[in-house]
Amino acid sequence: MGSAADDKKSLPPPGIVNRNSVWLAGIGWFSAVLQNAINHRPPVKSGVHRQFLLATVGWFLGYHLTKHENYTYARLDRDMNEYVKIHPEKFQPKGLSTSGSPITFHLCVNPQASDLYHLRFPFKLLK
Repeated sequence: MGSAADDKKSLPPPGIVNRNSVWLAGIGWFSAVLQNAINHRPPVKSGVHRQFLLATVGWFLGYHLTKHENYTYARLDRDMNEYVKIHPEKFQPKGLSTSGSPITFHLCVNPQASDLYHLRFPFKLLK
């Protein structure tokens, strides 16, 4: 097992345009526009360099946040798959059969009411 940096390098990079980058770039741009409006300057026309800078910083942070998110989910998937390989007896596939009793769910519309509505499914589980 290698270090975390080696594991991160083995993953493919995320796309340049992703949801985190777009959202954080928009937040950066909006914060510059909001600061202009608070200071009684023309919101969109003044401080364009600052708007561009904050949008770029937001894009950069969003890209690296996505990289970290992908690494975290890949690590969790790897650990989960390793656990399933080590303990296959806990993860036996359960099929459906035609024998046995149907599953009944009790749905109570009003928690204070005593009558329950029954919902029956046509399939039956193996025991």
